[in-house]
Amino acid sequence: MLHVADHPLLRHKLTALRRRETDSAHFRRLLSELGAILTLAALHDLAETTTTIETPMQPMDAPILAAPEPCLVAILRAGLGLLEGARLVLPDAPVGHVGLVRDEATLAASRYMLRLPPELARRGALLLDPMLATGGSAIDAVAALKEAGARDIRFACVVAAPEGVARFIAAHPDVPLHAAALDARLDPRGYILPGLGDAGDRCFGTEA
Repeated sequence: MLHVADHPLLRHKLTALRRRETDSAHFRRLLSELGAILTLAALHDLAETTTTIETPMQPMDAPILAAPEPCLVAILRAGLGLLEGARLVLPDAPVGHVGLVRDEATLAASRYMLRLPPELARRGALLLDPMLATGGSAIDAVAALKEAGARDIRFACVVAAPEGVARFIAAHPDVPLHAAALDARLDPRGYILPGLGDAGDRCFGTEA
C-alpha cells in the first residue's frame, strides 16, 4: 500500500529539492532532512510497551519500543543521501547497502553488491531510495532482504511514479511504501516527471 506523507515542511523541502538551480551541497542537505522526516513517517506504527523509570521528580511508567529498532538499508548510491537523515533518527540502528545499477537501454536493474547486517532477520528493515521510477531496483532490493530472512520490511522514497508503484505493490503487496510525493508519470527513458532529475548525480555532483 502507498502512503504519501502529509506534512507542509516536507512539501516545502521537496520543492527546494526539485529546483533545477539547487546545487549539490544544498541538494544533499535537503535529501538528508527529507530522510529524517520520511523515517519518522514510515516507522510511525512501531510496536510499543512500557518500562518503569525515575524522572527527576518521581517514578513513572514510560513508553519504549517493544522490539529493537529496524535496520536501515540504502540502495546505492542515491539512497546514501536519505540514509544520512535516517541515521539522525536511529543512530544505533545497523546499516546495510544494496548496490544496483540500471541498464539505460532495457531499464532493468542488476545487483553488484549486497552487504546486510546479521541482525536483519530479527530486526526487519527500512529500505531507502529517493526515487521509485520503474520499480525495478526497489523490487530487487526487497527480494534480497526477504532472501536474507527479513519479514518486517518498509520502503521509503522521496518521489514515486504511478508505474513503479503499481509494479512494486504487485511484486511485494506485504511491504508498505512511503513517499513524499506521487508524481505524474515516467518519460520514455524511465525518468519520473516532473521528478527531480537524477538524484545520485545531483547528490554527489557527478554527471550522468
